Amino acid sequence: MREVPSSAAKTHLAQLLDEVEAGNTVVITRHGHPVARLVPDAEMRRAERVKVIAEMREAAKGMGPISVEEIIAWRDEGRRF
Repeated sequence: MREVPSSAAKTHLAQLLDEVEAGNTVVITRHGHPVARLVPDAEMRRAERVKVIAEMREAAKGMGPISVEEIIAWRDEGRRF
């Protein structure tokens, strides 16, 4: 959770909304005291998760069994160690 003074919030609102859209909470303060909280829209995020799960199920219909090793390899693909 990040705290931002109201003067900075006015100047950087678009960036703060990007942070909230990414799942973070932002607290807006005035003279060091919290006055507002920007939080992600839970309903919108839930709808996105439901859509992704449905897409994954549809994609999995054409695949055979998947091993744990394959799942781990997919997870780690592109990661730097």
